[in-house]
Amino acid sequence: MSKEAQVTEEQKQQEKTQTEWAAENSGGASNSADDASEAVASDEWGHQGKVQDAPREVRVEESGTTETAEPTAAAPDTQEASPEEYMAMEALVQANQAFSIQLEELKSQYARLAADFDNFRKRTQKEKLELEAQAKCATIRELLSVVDNFERAKEQIKPQNDGEMNLHKSYLSVYKQMVESLKRIGVSAMYPKGEEFDPNFHEAVMREPTREYAEGIVTDEFRRGYMLGDRVLRHALVKVAAAPEDEEEAIASETPDSPQE
Repeated sequence: MSKEAQVTEEQKQQEKTQTEWAAENSGGASNSADDASEAVASDEWGHQGKVQDAPREVRVEESGTTETAEPTAAAPDTQEASPEEYMAMEALVQANQAFSIQLEELKSQYARLAADFDNFRKRTQKEKLELEAQAKCATIRELLSVVDNFERAKEQIKPQNDGEMNLHKSYLSVYKQMVESLKRIGVSAMYPKGEEFDPNFHEAVMREPTREYAEGIVTDEFRRGYMLGDRVLRHALVKVAAAPEDEEEAIASETPDSPQE
């Protein structure tokens, strides 16, 4: 064999060896890729169920031979926070607590303001009603003297003919209309005769000894009293029954004298 043919034969042998070595390397790399995909699939499903054993790592050396190695523990994804991050989180927590305290104070202040306003509204409404009642009472008191004159005329005037009767009926109609108007605004007359004397509604101007009424009973009325609702417009001027004189003398005689020193 010539020298050139021998060199050509050696080159063919070397090319064949390189081709086989490349095929072996490509097969090992594909096997490593398959093992890595299986390992990823195992990690993705492992957090829901039982953690599967990680496949052994396949190491490919330059010589074309493969050897297995034990799997190493994967490094955790979470990283420890730095001191600056801890300080920032602590500042946020403190700010949140401060805002919560401020919110509670504002809520309490709003509740107090609402209660004060409600009390002010009720007090103002009560004062308004009181002023209205006082003004109404003052106005009606001025009209009561007119009502008294109508009542005196009704008792004293005795019509003798048709003309006087017509006049009598005309002013009585006016008197009746006035009384009805007073009733509509809440005015009512007192009728104390026969009732027990009450200083809250009656004003005694005379005491009369009598056996007809018990002591302390109103026997007569000199001026009619009036009320507006539960408020006294004018007290009634009345005469009150007292014990007879002979009974008073008997009671005085039965009372023992005070001892002398």
